Amino acid sequence: MYSEPDADDRLADTVDEWRRRWRDRVIDHPRERDEPWALPLVVRLERGATPTHGDALHAAASSVVALLTHPDATGPWHPALARWSDGRIRKVVRRARASRWEEIAALSGVTVSRGDAEVRALVPHPVADPPPALARLQITGLDLPEDSTVPDVPTSESPVLTIAIAPGLAMTTGKACAQVGHAAQLALLQLDRATVISWVTAGHPLRVVEPGKTAWDQLLRAGRDVASVQDGGFTEVAPGTHTSAATFANLTT
Repeated sequence: MYSEPDADDRLADTVDEWRRRWRDRVIDHPRERDEPWALPLVVRLERGATPTHGDALHAAASSVVALLTHPDATGPWHPALARWSDGRIRKVVRRARASRWEEIAALSGVTVSRGDAEVRALVPHPVADPPPALARLQITGLDLPEDSTVPDVPTSESPVLTIAIAPGLAMTTGKACAQVGHAAQLALLQLDRATVISWVTAGHPLRVVEPGKTAWDQLLRAGRDVASVQDGGFTEVAPGTHTSAATFANLTT
């Protein structure tokens, strides 16, 4: 007798789909040059609001995983997500408030909140042809105040992903949101499958930290237990810079 798969099985199938595509992908460089795609992240920034840099990064990283594991990721969103994930995993960060945020909230995507920060990850699109509501938003200049406290490790019986930002690397909040989004995505795609499945089933708990230089250097040498991000160098940092890294292992910051 046939029975419908339960939610955990469907989630595992979704993760396996993206991991397979990542493992088997061959980038079509002429297509990437002529028609690059990007995944938009939009940070809500209302007048008088005080979201912090750290909360925005946490929400951005979580929103990318939430989008890729959403039930619609293998349904109506799949063609756009597949086209984007088969190329370079560009992310473009914008900010919105008031009626502009309401327009963004009506587009296909997932919103994640952390503290006073809200970030919405949207279904990818060609870089040259964003939805009109998105095209009206400013890209540059998003820089939020730093946090005054060290983020706690989430209370969870499941694995917790730690995303480390390169210490001493000057990045705006917008740039850093893209980098931690990359790190969270690469963790989903590259790290141990059983651990990843347990993690996403539990709601993908994570934290974002800036370790000391010694811990950072050790992290980059850790090999297969770490998913690291090297930037393309189009904005703010030099090409090849290691901007962030993600791991389920214990990290002393």
